[in-house]
Amino acid sequence: MALWNLFKKKREERLNPESRWVLSLRDGAVELTAPEVESRRVQLSELTGVAVETNDTGPWGADVWWLLFGKDDKVALAFPQGSTGEKDVVDALMALPGCDHQAMINAMTCTSNQVFPIWRAPGL
Repeated sequence: MALWNLFKKKREERLNPESRWVLSLRDGAVELTAPEVESRRVQLSELTGVAVETNDTGPWGADVWWLLFGKDDKVALAFPQGSTGEKDVVDALMALPGCDHQAMINAMTCTSNQVFPIWRAPGL
């Protein structure tokens, strides 16, 4: 039985590697732990922008990425659609005042290489 469980776990990792990216929302910050990437954390209050980047690698590759911009408009954190804990983080991002829900819908229906800005901090 233990061998079957190991096989099943390895198969699930191959089928959905995006789930290995783990997000959490704590104390007003998004925290990310990802394979082969240093853990990162960004305060929602320090965000300067949010975008969704799409590419044409689906359905075999991670074709939707969330980009969170921080200081100096540099990407502070990026994670693929399908990450563990994604729903809570995306809900928080979509609740930011002035979030462009139509741009997010456009991104989710896109199958080509594009970037969709969905939120910009007021005054920037």
